[in-house]
Amino acid sequence: NANHLFHHTSICGNTSTITKFQLQSADIVFLLDGSDEMQESERLILDFVREFVNQLEIGPSKVQVALIQYSAEPTADFRLNTYSLKENVMSHLSNVKLKGGFTLNTGVALDYVKNNVLTTSSGSRAQQGVPQILIILRGRKSEDDVLGPVDRLRKAGIALFSVGVNNTDTLEMEQLAHSLRAEYLIKEKSDFPFVKEQLLSAIASHKDTVSPGVGSSSSMARDIVFLIDGSDDVRSKFSAIREFVAKMVDSFDLDQGKDKVAVVQYSNNAELSFNLNTYNTRDDALKHVTSLKPKGGRPQYIGAALQFVRDNVFVSTAGGRHHEGAKQILVVLAGGRSRDSPRGPASMLKAAGVVTFAVGSRMSNSAEMQVISSDPNYTYSIPDFVNLPRIQQSLMSHLTQMGVEEETEQGKNLDYFNNLDKHLWL
Repeated sequence: NANHLFHHTSICGNTSTITKFQLQSADIVFLLDGSDEMQESERLILDFVREFVNQLEIGPSKVQVALIQYSAEPTADFRLNTYSLKENVMSHLSNVKLKGGFTLNTGVALDYVKNNVLTTSSGSRAQQGVPQILIILRGRKSEDDVLGPVDRLRKAGIALFSVGVNNTDTLEMEQLAHSLRAEYLIKEKSDFPFVKEQLLSAIASHKDTVSPGVGSSSSMARDIVFLIDGSDDVRSKFSAIREFVAKMVDSFDLDQGKDKVAVVQYSNNAELSFNLNTYNTRDDALKHVTSLKPKGGRPQYIGAALQFVRDNVFVSTAGGRHHEGAKQILVVLAGGRSRDSPRGPASMLKAAGVVTFAVGSRMSNSAEMQVISSDPNYTYSIPDFVNLPRIQQSLMSHLTQMGVEEETEQGKNLDYFNNLDKHLWL
């Protein structure tokens, strides 16, 4: 995974920064939930697709797009090799209507795309190494099995991006989270343009799709440590925490050595799950993360846990690369208030240049979360850990920006997107 969300290009010396999305080539399939429930959002959904495609360079050697709709059964509006000119694609898109239908079989539609659309006969260039991307815009929960088809897509090397509109089922999203490249939620009309920009940038940063000089070669190394509440208080919610960490780790660039990851659990004491230098591949790290079990114990001592991370995890003997200029990032997930004060250790981490994000649930203390985080924008509050998917994309965007922030002379765009994140997700 390339670690750049945004490619910043300065114009007129230093006066302004623009965001460019550069996709050399990709095969992109839009899969639209065309059922009756989506009718009220029809114009917004189709405008979203049109505006998205309008920002791409279309052509047989550049980006190819296909459009499929489904309710009970999928139907192809057009395939990857139907049009070679952008004006023809745009013309077709301006005449599309959602097909309607009461039943919703997302699993059937996903299998259809894999077996009938992202195929050589329909114009797929997978055999030439061109990235295969599926963007699904969906509403309510599917009436058939989705996990199997999603897994088959992932094994075929197809990157799946999901945009949830209106009443997307959050449990289904959570089950899919590990296999999805990214999940976006649209709650209201004003979210559409923001999600479009985030999705464009995420696809532009998808591996093998970025222009030379945009990709991971120019991004900073990151040491990312998760400090997670493993106490008795969160035992019933621990699987949601584990899923969240797995989804984050899945987006890191461990295989190229850009990113390193560590996990520490805490309750009445802190316990290392694995260090920054334990795993050199994403698959190995994920294997460990998905097998994590809560350490148990109570009460929670967050201050002592922060101190443990500072003294034992971010250090060079355990794989920390601060001295090599790596960005050091700590993500704290707290399920309850701390028995000791986190203030001192949090200040020491800040002084050492560690950037801390604090995620608190209903039982944690919001003032403590503010003290722990490096910036008020880096504090998240959710009712319950099962709601973690809500903040996933915002946190991922922040982490990605960590890799580009220091190399950009002006961070105005980043501030702009940080503010969008808060508006969008919280």
